[in-house]
This record gives sequence, structure tokens and C-alpha cells, in this order.
Amino acid sequence: MSQNLTVGHLLRQLQSLDPSRPIRLAINPDWPFAHYLAVDLVVEHGVAFIADDGQEGYLPPAVRNALAWG
Repeated sequence: MSQNLTVGHLLRQLQSLDPSRPIRLAINPDWPFAHYLAVDLVVEHGVAFIADDGQEGYLPPAVRNALAWG
């Protein structure tokens, strides 16, 4: 798995989605939780950083399976 997701790649993946759809981060396959994204974006040394803004709850089983975390 690439560790270098680019802004362009992320935009291509998101462009077909409803812009009002919520988005979450899936964190850690050993502790599969969904996390909110912070609204602030920081760009430093050529890298864009999006902060975690707290835990929402467990990932749904379908998401864990789709990520092969099941």
C-alpha cells in the first residue's frame, strides 16, 4: 500500500460523492474506530496535514471487511 496519497488522488476519489456527505477516518485495524476530521488543514514542508478531531465510534463491520480488517 502506498504511503504517499496525493491531493489529486484524494480529490479523484471524492469528486463523485455528494459534497454534503460526512467523512471519517478509519483508524488502526487492531482497534477499528471511526474518527472525525478536523476542519483545519496545515501545509508544511510540502505536505498537507488533516488533523483527527476525536473518535466517533466503532467502524461498521462492512467497512472493516472492505478494508480487509475483519
